[in-house]
Amino acid sequence: MKRVTSWIFASLLALPFVAAAQINTLPSQPHLLVKGEAKREVMPDRFSLSVNLRAVDLQPEAARKRVQASAEHILTALKRHHVLKDSIEASSLQIQPTYKYSQQGGRDFEGTEVKRGIGGSFQSLEDVRQFLSEIKTSSEMELSGIKTSYSKEDQLRAQLKRQAAEQSRASAAELAKAYGVSLRGLYTISDVAPKFSYGVEAGDWPVQVSLVSGPPLPPAPAADAGATVDSLEAGSLTISENIYAVFLIAQ
Repeated sequence: MKRVTSWIFASLLALPFVAAAQINTLPSQPHLLVKGEAKREVMPDRFSLSVNLRAVDLQPEAARKRVQASAEHILTALKRHHVLKDSIEASSLQIQPTYKYSQQGGRDFEGTEVKRGIGGSFQSLEDVRQFLSEIKTSSEMELSGIKTSYSKEDQLRAQLKRQAAEQSRASAAELAKAYGVSLRGLYTISDVAPKFSYGVEAGDWPVQVSLVSGPPLPPAPAADAGATVDSLEAGSLTISENIYAVFLIAQ
């Protein structure tokens, strides 16, 4: 689904203090400032996750062996369920002492903590489900989360920028015609919104906020891997690009 919208802000004569504050973006001559925006909704085709491993023991070698065994299990499961080979990331072991604190403020040595993180990306949501079905989370094995992405995002963003630029050019021409002025040429173009001295940023307007009175909601229970597998669904991603163009005008 593709949706292209436009937002237009016109200024026939920039105020001196605005021009001074935006000397690199807004000219002192009469100009039009227009914004072109292009959006596209896509379905993700990359599913990335990471697993954090941690063990604490009075014997450092025992903690290291537990983390190493868990790491081998995770890596085997990742490969079995078609993880993208180039996406596998495994951090080095982190070994450090750890302490527990008493209510009186004392500090007691708890043992040696060994940590390691392992992650990877899948092309299929079904592969993610199968991988998660083999993982049993615990205090020593935590799933940090799943992130979705689109593998062709760079190409899509380049296309959206072209569409946004075309939209800004068309908007400038229409606005100049409506005001009875002519475009002298493009002064500057950027994908970064200019900021104005009165606190409004182009493309960033306040939104309505609903306030609901009442007691705070209880914290959500921690999700286990089984619940994650059952409810795991992929939603669409919205990728957008904005172009801000300044055109000089002749009255």
